[in-house]
Amino acid sequence: MQEKSFAKNLIANVRDWLSFSPQVTALLLAIVVFMASGLLPNGYDSLRGAFNQGLNIVRLSSFLAIISAGQTLVIISGGEGIDLSAGAVVTMAAYFTYSIINGNNSLILPVLMLVIVSGGFIGVLNGLGIAFLQIPPIIMTLGMAGVVQGTLLVMTRGLYDGAVAPLMTKLIARDLFLTIPGMIYLWVFFGIVMWVLLHRTRFGKQLYAIGVNRTTARLSGVKVKSMVIATYTIAGALAAFSGFVLVGWTQNSGLEVGQPYLFPSIAAVAVGGTMLTGGEGSYFGTMVGAIVIQMISSLMRTMQMPEAVQQIVYGAILLSLLVIYGRKKGLRL
Repeated sequence: MQEKSFAKNLIANVRDWLSFSPQVTALLLAIVVFMASGLLPNGYDSLRGAFNQGLNIVRLSSFLAIISAGQTLVIISGGEGIDLSAGAVVTMAAYFTYSIINGNNSLILPVLMLVIVSGGFIGVLNGLGIAFLQIPPIIMTLGMAGVVQGTLLVMTRGLYDGAVAPLMTKLIARDLFLTIPGMIYLWVFFGIVMWVLLHRTRFGKQLYAIGVNRTTARLSGVKVKSMVIATYTIAGALAAFSGFVLVGWTQNSGLEVGQPYLFPSIAAVAVGGTMLTGGEGSYFGTMVGAIVIQMISSLMRTMQMPEAVQQIVYGAILLSLLVIYGRKKGLRL
């Protein structure tokens, strides 16, 4: 009798732990998906193959997680916040990086500053439209995405010419210490910076405050409109930084290079446990969510599913999470 009671209590405790730890649930999901991928005909067939595939998934997840960083901030800020211009900003930054650097190592830092400032400027415009013109975030960022994408098309006429600086390839794409790609080290450092920003700064505290309830935050002395503008500015700068890093990895650019990351970046934030209504979440959760999404993506590619089916899966994940979170909390003002 006591054994049955102990088992019931243990199961209840584990259920409670998982229910309050979306990151743990997402991590377990990633492990299950990874193990399932090994059962497919094109999956790994040895311990070494599993290690190499796992390392490659983490490496690919790092790009998605960095792109998702700005999305995490925007969603935490509440107000039905979401940044649909992120993909276009990534594409813009990739184009600037590829065409201006043109294989010159000495231009890396100047171009990095240029793309970050450019992305931040797009973010400022998004923030101003949302904070002062009261344009819904989805409409504002979607419109800005069209402006950026159209401007790039006019500037390039669909033609890209340039080259990646060798130093970028060396630091980002190639293996460094312990045969681990430089991109993974960059991701770890980036994760630490994001943790400090969200949990050890005044900005982070006020970000969660406006996500929980903007009226209460305003009455507590938080400058809500300034915070909204700052959040979208940082999100734009982070998306641009992602485009810069992406070029160092792919060694190429294109008119749609950032678009495939848009839906997955939102899904990664949601899977990682960040409340889509705002006020709750963490970048660690987004990192885990990025791994899960990348695992699912790799699994679908292994099964040779077309891109359209992959987009359907991402959309289904988002809708499912909206239903789950929608029942947990309503949208906040």
